[in-house]
Amino acid sequence: MSTSWFDPRDPHCKSPFGAVPCGTRVQLCLRPEAGAAVTRCELLAHAEFADTWTATELSPAQECGNAVFRGEYSAPRDADLVWYHFRLTWADGGMSCCGKSGLCAWDTVEPWQLTVYDDTHKTPEWFGRGVTYQIFPDRFHRAKKREIAGRLVGPRTLHEQWDEAPEYRPNEQGEITCSDFFGGDLAGITEKLDYLSSLGVTTLYLCPIFEASTNHRYDTACYERIDPLLGTEEDFRTLCERARERGIRVLLDGVFNHTGRKSVYFNADGFYPSLGAAQGEQSPYYRWYSFHSFPDDYDAWWGIKNLPAVNETEQSYVDYIIGGEHSIIRRWLRAGASGWRLDVADELPDEFIARIRRAIEEERPDGYLLGEVWEDGTTKVAYSKRRKYLLGRETHGLMNYPFRTALLDFLRGGDSAVFRERMEELREHYPAPAYYGAMNFLSTHDTPRLLTLLGHEGNAPATRDERAAYRLSDEELVRGTALLKLAALILYTFPGSPMLYYGDEAGMQGFEDPFNRGPYPWGHEDAALLRYFRQLGALRKAHEALQRGTIDYCAAQGRVLAFRRASNSEKCIMAVNAGEQSAALTLPWDAPLAQDALTRQSFFCCDGVLRLTLEPYGAVLLVEPEN
Repeated sequence: MSTSWFDPRDPHCKSPFGAVPCGTRVQLCLRPEAGAAVTRCELLAHAEFADTWTATELSPAQECGNAVFRGEYSAPRDADLVWYHFRLTWADGGMSCCGKSGLCAWDTVEPWQLTVYDDTHKTPEWFGRGVTYQIFPDRFHRAKKREIAGRLVGPRTLHEQWDEAPEYRPNEQGEITCSDFFGGDLAGITEKLDYLSSLGVTTLYLCPIFEASTNHRYDTACYERIDPLLGTEEDFRTLCERARERGIRVLLDGVFNHTGRKSVYFNADGFYPSLGAAQGEQSPYYRWYSFHSFPDDYDAWWGIKNLPAVNETEQSYVDYIIGGEHSIIRRWLRAGASGWRLDVADELPDEFIARIRRAIEEERPDGYLLGEVWEDGTTKVAYSKRRKYLLGRETHGLMNYPFRTALLDFLRGGDSAVFRERMEELREHYPAPAYYGAMNFLSTHDTPRLLTLLGHEGNAPATRDERAAYRLSDEELVRGTALLKLAALILYTFPGSPMLYYGDEAGMQGFEDPFNRGPYPWGHEDAALLRYFRQLGALRKAHEALQRGTIDYCAAQGRVLAFRRASNSEKCIMAVNAGEQSAALTLPWDAPLAQDALTRQSFFCCDGVLRLTLEPYGAVLLVEPEN
């Protein structure tokens, strides 16, 4: 948010824009309204992690006949979060402050944020160039019905038919066990790599693949072993090798805040022959957990007893996951992974995350570390502590939930101006490498399917039986598909890595877990929608401006959104009309012709202006015509 006196997004007021590397000299200029009797202006800055205040007096000057105050602020030498505002002295001797909400008293001022980051650790160049594809491994593709030798952790049922619905009913004890499996496996993913390449996929993000008792596998039973139903370590190595041959990297899901109750580490039911924490203090894993009353009362993730929480400051655990030569982080990078996604990163200590980053960079200098954080990662507070995810020594990027929230709000009836403001605030707060290294998405295994969200109006059906059986009506399907295509276009043209949740490109539907985790409908895809996603993937790959170009907004009002992406070599303009009425647009274009990359239609421009009309739910992606 800006005031008429100071706008941190205006280069005349603040330069450089947004977050800055450590030690950067930031130029500032306060512009009082004409006639304002301000005699003195001071910049007050508070570095949060160093807990220091500085006061810098700005010098009075003249600009086009108006009084302004100019000065320079030297950003801290260490990565930090700086809060700043201005203190003004008036001709009558009175004092006030200037902050985000305007002029106010010192005790009510809302400061601006300056993110200061360490830029010595670079974000890998490969991430974000193409499309990221998220796979729920049990539900993507089954290479063959696997006969498993030996015992599997926990009771399991295996669906006979691939096209059956996931089990959602509780057992006799009222528990949702997540113990039904479809048998999707790593070899099945390998078989479908050509399909993924056709979508423009350059990164595969796999939900957990390690041995576990549930179909989601977020209850890790053993970090050292691929779940036998998924395959073997050799299958994983083959997947990574074959994927890399096609320019595709693999990200693993690291669940390090908790383990499974039935894990080799906790071993509550004695499945493993070794001693787990539940067997007593003699277990090498006992200190990993916090017991209140042994053995049944212990810290668990969100109180879920099947997921006992781990103490991430326990040195033996840190060594096992990160520190040792054969640590889990290093072991699977050597097996072929290109990085890790950290589940519930806000529940992991800063130093734990920083050590994972260091281990990744030591093992694989171009490795990538992604964090699951649902808010602005620069202002996130967890357990009463401001976090440091994006200050240069922890994650390279975060899952961009703010993008998802803002875009869905717009597409479901909101004002595009709100979307623009939320995204510009994020761009202002995030270091550029983290902004372009964010994982943008619209649905995941934790959220309802995108088509269902955009097509269904009103509240979800009340009962699980109703939600399990629910499918969009013909009218809802038409509207939902139209909005989904707009959502995908914005997703694929926005800075960051567009992430596609398996099956969204095929038109899969479903509310929350497990209805959003059905098996991929091979042979029953929405063919037109699939072609559209392939087209978007190809356009993303073909245009440098869409990968790393700058962004500025051409229109953001009501149901219309348009922004320009520009690199040194090209520019593109994306424009959508999410409304039910036609919308006239005037867009800047400094060439005689523009071409819609979606339809190949050409437009004539006059005096640097392109005028066009977007039909309801219409869109264009303007590029320079090919010679």
